[in-house]
Amino acid sequence: MGATPPPVRPTGARPQGMRLSLLTRWTALVGTLLTVGILIALTLTHFFPAHPGMVLAVCLLCVLPISIITIRAQLEYMLSLFRALTGTVTSYQDGDFSFSLHWPQNDELSDLVAAHNTLGDVLRQQRLDLVQRELLLDTMVQNTPVAMLLVREAGPVVYANIAARQLLHQGRRLEGHRLDDILAQASPALREAMARGGDGLFTTREAGAGEGQEALDQEEVYHLARRSFNLNGRKHELLLLRQLTMELRRQEVQTWKKVIRVISHELNNSLAPLTSLAHSGAELVRRGQTERLPQILATIEERTRHLESFILGYARFAKLPAPRLELQSWPVFLAQLAAQVDFTIIGEPPAEACAFDPSQLEQALLNLLKNAHESGSPAGQVSLEVRRLHDAVRIDVQDRGPGMSDTVLTNALVPFYSTKRSGTGLGLALAREIAEAHGGRITLANRDGGGLTVTLVLPLSAISN
Repeated sequence: MGATPPPVRPTGARPQGMRLSLLTRWTALVGTLLTVGILIALTLTHFFPAHPGMVLAVCLLCVLPISIITIRAQLEYMLSLFRALTGTVTSYQDGDFSFSLHWPQNDELSDLVAAHNTLGDVLRQQRLDLVQRELLLDTMVQNTPVAMLLVREAGPVVYANIAARQLLHQGRRLEGHRLDDILAQASPALREAMARGGDGLFTTREAGAGEGQEALDQEEVYHLARRSFNLNGRKHELLLLRQLTMELRRQEVQTWKKVIRVISHELNNSLAPLTSLAHSGAELVRRGQTERLPQILATIEERTRHLESFILGYARFAKLPAPRLELQSWPVFLAQLAAQVDFTIIGEPPAEACAFDPSQLEQALLNLLKNAHESGSPAGQVSLEVRRLHDAVRIDVQDRGPGMSDTVLTNALVPFYSTKRSGTGLGLALAREIAEAHGGRITLANRDGGGLTVTLVLPLSAISN
């Protein structure tokens, strides 16, 4: 007897009919073979009662071959199923999930086949979903304006999207090229940004020409982001190059519009009264009524000084120079600051001297302390604390005013943003500019129980000797 392998069946088909377990089927088979052997033995004993040895030999010669052939046929059919299962599992390992199996009997093996086919259906659907997601992701990555490069450590470029090819290789493929060879043909600004390490901005100059005009150099601003990770047991680096020129220009235009609106508003508020006062003074002189002229002139002087202070504030913010670091003693610096504005010193300032720009840091702290007094806080509750951290110096300016709303906290550090009727919106912005020029940062937070804490953090790498 021969056996054929279980055929491939459509997914979802399942044997029908009465269910017989493997134990029942094999018990019935063995019982049938024993019954056949007994019947043959009884028949031969009836005809040859005097020869029991011959009867036993004949029974063995008849029953054993039939049993072996029958059992082998059944086992061969089951082994063909196992071979088919092995083949489909191998296909699954190779990524081919198109095979399914059929077992005609309704028993435990049919349950195994059904579970195997269900697994194949699930893997096939997952593979299809994965392929669709990969296609979607590849389409998005290829069409994003951000240039993306995946580079193996000390090795070639593994992946580059269309934007990266156009930016770095005139549209040609970058895969397989070494990053050093690509950077050798790139702009010096990009090479410098790569050499610095980490994220950052850099500016390149590209030649452009209008019709009938000579070529003009155009600045293009890019942001470089770098991320390292392990892929397949090897270190890789992902480089992201994003062009920010248009966004920065739009922000620059919006900023200039806001500056013009603020300056225009302040000039109108100052010039309109000045014009009215000048006209009133001229009328009084014409009538010979000069007793009110000193009051009018004093008001004109006050408005003029306010306008001068306003303009100088903008000029200082726009022309803030790079900090000139000088070694300073905190107690001496704080004593000079206390001579100009009232505040309470909390704790002991650091004993070791640090290097910073005293005039700029003084200007920043004067603005913060002035804001604290103008917040409505009691003068005795305006405090300043200087603490040495592990790798930085922290300066806290605190008050017990009403604090800030979430909206004001979000926009307080934005230049020209002010909630005061006569404010310029430059105090906190100037403090932020000074902190960042020193390599530090500034943060604002409301205090428990009311009030505000403005924190300046200056890294020791920038201010230590």
